[in-house]
Amino acid sequence: MTDGLSVTRTRFADGVWEGEVQGAGADRPAVEVLHAGRPVPEVRLTADEAGRWHLRVPVPPAAVGEGVHTLVIRAAGTGETLERVTLAAGEVLEDDLRAEVGRLRAELDLLKRAFRRHLREG
Repeated sequence: MTDGLSVTRTRFADGVWEGEVQGAGADRPAVEVLHAGRPVPEVRLTADEAGRWHLRVPVPPAAVGEGVHTLVIRAAGTGETLERVTLAAGEVLEDDLRAEVGRLRAELDLLKRAFRRHLREG
């Protein structure tokens, strides 16, 4: 149960992820942002004159480096995930991407063979 909250990304630039929180109405939405299970510091949630809630999340330095890092935006009351921000970088990523592309190619070849066999037999 998300208490009716949702988050939509609006911008990600200069190390800051920004989004809009919907479903809170005039009440301040209860959201939290975590990286590696710990709260992300300096997260800001502000309302504009139209009553929209804007979330500003500076990417913590610990989330910038080798591998894959995820910031989790969740409803504070229920703990349900509203959005994920995934950062991936480095040599580890290159190996992962190459392996994934290899798996996708093999799967595509398998599907092509099965489809051709189906056409011949059908």
